[in-house]
Amino acid sequence: MSNDGLMVSVSGIRGRVGESLTPEIVARFAAGFGAWSVRKFTGKARIVVGRDSRVSGPMFHRATVAALQSVGCEVIDIGLTTTPTCQLAVEDQHAAGGLMISASHNPIEWNALKFIGASGLFLEAEEGAEMRALVDAGIPRATWDHLGSVTQDDRAVERHLDRVLSIPYLDVKGIRARRFKVALDCVRGAGKVIMPTLLDRLGCEVVAINLEPDGRFPRPPEPVAENLGELERLVLGNGAAVGFAVDPDVDRLALVSEKGRAIGEDYTLALAARLVLRHRPGKVVTNLSTSRVVDDAVRSAGGVVVRAPVGEVNVAVRMREEGAPIGGEGNGGVILSEVHLGRDAPVGAALTLQLLHEENRPLSSIVGDLPRYVIVKDKLERPAASLDSVYSTLRHAFSDASADTQDGLRLAWSDRWVHVRPSGTEPIVRVIAEAPTEREARELVRRSREPLEKLG
Repeated sequence: MSNDGLMVSVSGIRGRVGESLTPEIVARFAAGFGAWSVRKFTGKARIVVGRDSRVSGPMFHRATVAALQSVGCEVIDIGLTTTPTCQLAVEDQHAAGGLMISASHNPIEWNALKFIGASGLFLEAEEGAEMRALVDAGIPRATWDHLGSVTQDDRAVERHLDRVLSIPYLDVKGIRARRFKVALDCVRGAGKVIMPTLLDRLGCEVVAINLEPDGRFPRPPEPVAENLGELERLVLGNGAAVGFAVDPDVDRLALVSEKGRAIGEDYTLALAARLVLRHRPGKVVTNLSTSRVVDDAVRSAGGVVVRAPVGEVNVAVRMREEGAPIGGEGNGGVILSEVHLGRDAPVGAALTLQLLHEENRPLSSIVGDLPRYVIVKDKLERPAASLDSVYSTLRHAFSDASADTQDGLRLAWSDRWVHVRPSGTEPIVRVIAEAPTEREARELVRRSREPLEKLG
């Protein structure tokens, strides 16, 4: 079967099930990751394996475990789980790495294999290149007497919960006393294994939809505002204080206010940062395509925003370098360094409840303190020629803007910005702009597209 359409990046592989992504492909990359880990750790490497609820998950899970055994790895199987739980399990088990089978927010026909390093972070560029080189060169297999073993770890989720509930400034007793009513949408993903238990331990009254983890998503799985109509109605109909929506692997969290309005996924990080900086003053790291509402929230809390290239691992590494207490991405991904350096929806939910507890006012009122912006996202086919001339043209056209060239080109003003960058997984160029109004944001996108279209 053709391998066309398989997306290979530093952090993993993803594709459509039965087309570009097959058990053979998954097994090949899983074996490559295992062999690379064995070589790196000079002996039997312990690898954590987990999956979300996608229909194809059990099939790819079996292929992954067998492939790891074939290269001599000791497999720690945590079964149906979340991506942050898998990352934490790598740390807790002092494993050589982990493999998480999840296509995150991609449509139902997709799946993916995510590579997690020994630190619990997704692989960095150099590590990914080393591993792929081994896949291409030929994977050394173990002989019959050196095949790997498999052990079950049934406490990974419990350890994750313990870590979240042990956040030093999380007033568990105070939150429990408030008896918040929370509406929850798990999109029939892996959220059921952790979110209801977390909310119960925080004393919440939970009304939930789409809990069954069968991978048959009842709506597009990305937790963006246009997909959360059912949750909005659930909040209003039940008088909930807040609505939580997670994606299938539970690393992203979107919020719905008590008025039944999805507030936008960028506000998840903005509000979390506002809370955390009260208790842990410092820097906040986010990527170059995240809304400037994060800057506004951080500035009002006395902090400083540091921008990193797009990608969770880039944000996590920069957080480690800067000693930042919190960071994340504007897609609802919150990273709290005191828990682990990975996006974590349970962390985001706990911090949101702590914020509601401390502020003692409705979520809509808290959000109302922050400005509203409009983000417009566009993409076009990547030209064959270098993008350097495009960047030069744009810098000249927008000479009054500050420029950041870490990841493509980001041009920023006091109340707006535009980011032009090549995708790391697709042959496209993304153009993202934010401004106070949609008209202004679309105009930034239009002007930024012009040199790209001429080059193409």
